[in-house]
Amino acid sequence: MALQVTGLPTILMRSFFMLRNTLASFVAALALTICAPLGAVEEQGKLPLDELRTFAEVYNQIRLGYVEEIDDSTLLEYAIQGMLMGLDPHSSYLTKDAFQNLQDTTSGEFTGLGLEVGMEDGYVKIISPIDGSPAAEAGLQSGDVILKLGNVPVKGMTLNEAIEIMRGPKGSKIELSIGRPGETQPFDVTLVRNTIKVASVRQSWLEPGYGYIRIAQFQNSTGTDVRKALEKLMAEQKLKGLVLDLRNNPGGILRASVDVASLFLDGGNVVYTEGRVANADASYDADPLDVTNDVPLVVLINQGSASASEIVAGALQDHGRAVIMGTRSFGKGSVQTVLPLSDSRAIKLTTALYFTPNGRSIQAEGIVPDIVVERATITAYNDPQQITEADLSGHLNNANGTSKDKKTATVASKLLADDNQIYEALALLKGLNILGLRDKKVVPEVNGES
Repeated sequence: MALQVTGLPTILMRSFFMLRNTLASFVAALALTICAPLGAVEEQGKLPLDELRTFAEVYNQIRLGYVEEIDDSTLLEYAIQGMLMGLDPHSSYLTKDAFQNLQDTTSGEFTGLGLEVGMEDGYVKIISPIDGSPAAEAGLQSGDVILKLGNVPVKGMTLNEAIEIMRGPKGSKIELSIGRPGETQPFDVTLVRNTIKVASVRQSWLEPGYGYIRIAQFQNSTGTDVRKALEKLMAEQKLKGLVLDLRNNPGGILRASVDVASLFLDGGNVVYTEGRVANADASYDADPLDVTNDVPLVVLINQGSASASEIVAGALQDHGRAVIMGTRSFGKGSVQTVLPLSDSRAIKLTTALYFTPNGRSIQAEGIVPDIVVERATITAYNDPQQITEADLSGHLNNANGTSKDKKTATVASKLLADDNQIYEALALLKGLNILGLRDKKVVPEVNGES
C-alpha cells in the first residue's frame, strides 16, 4: 500500500494499480516500437508514438554503443529516475535503502549529518539543518547549496544518490563544499556523522508567565508531545503568552501538524489538498480544543520552515489565532505519496498541493509573516556618561526592597543578544497583555487569580 511520508493523504491502492497499468502500457508500447515499424503500432490510448520511438532509439543506442555494457534492467531504472527527477525537486525513485532511510527519518532517529535537503538546478540545497546535529553545530544554514561531497561534484547526481553518500556509519567523516548566498567563494566544512535523535518538542520559560515551545520536526507523536509541554507549563504557573518556534523545522507528518494546530483552535479547517486523482482531495479540520484558553500566541518562522510547519503557521494566521513573526517560509506546498512498485522499490510522487483555510497555496510562495523580523546580532548600547539615582553616592534605598524588574531586565538583555527574534516575540506578547489589544475570553477566577 502507499506510504504516507509527509502526513498528507495517501492515494489508495486504486491509484497504485492505475500507475502500474500505465507503466505496463508504456513498456508494451516501447517493446512494440523497438520490434516493429512505427506504422504497425496501434494508437491505443493516444500514446505519444513519436516520443516513444525516440526513446526506443536512444535506449537501443545506449545498449549497443555505450563504452561499458549495461543490462536492460539498469537502463530502465535510469529511465525511471530521469522521468521522476524531471518532474519537481521532491519526486524521486526509491531503492530499498532509500525507502528505509525515509522511514528512519520520519521515525526520529537515524545516522547521518542531520540535514533536510532538496534538489534545485542540479544541486542539493539545504532546506534546514536539524537541531543538535553535526550540520547545525557546524553552522550550515537554510539556503546553503552543497556543491561537492568529498571530491565528487553533486551536479548530475540524483537526490537519493547524494543522500546515500551523506549517510554512513557513526563517527565517519565527510567534507562538504558549500555555496552560500551572499558569499563570493565556496567554503569547505568537514562533518562527523552521528546518530541523529530528533527531539521533536521542548519547552521552557522565557520570563515568568511567558512560555516557549520549540518544535524541531513533525513526527507521529508531536501533537501529543506539544500537549504535554503545554500542560507542564500551565501546571507550573499561569500562562500569559506563548512563543511557538517553528524556525528551521522542515516539516514531517501532516497528521501531527493538524494535531498541533488543534491545540490552539476551537475547530475549523486546518488544511485541504487538491490533486488530479480524486483520492488526493481531502480536508482536515481541527478538534475544538484550544487547551490554552486563547492565550496570546506568537509563531516564529523563517526560510527553513517548510511543509507541516507552514500548514500550522498558515492555519493559525488565517484563523487570526496567532501573530506570525520572522521571515518568509520555505514554500513547500506539495504532497508526496510513496507508491510501492515491488517489495524493494517504490516511487515518491508529488500527487497534490495543499491550501490554507483561506485557500492560499503555499507552493513556491511560503507564509509571509504578519511582522517581519530578520535574524540579526544586536548589542545593547550602554551610555557610560548616563547615570541614575542608584549611582549617586549615599543614595537612599528603595522602600520596597530589591526590585525583580532588574533581574527580568538582565534576562531580557541576554535574550536580545542571543536571539533577537524570540526577544521581539516576547516583547509583543507582553504588549498584548499590557494593552489588552485582543478579544479576550472571560476566564473564571481561581484562588483569586483570573
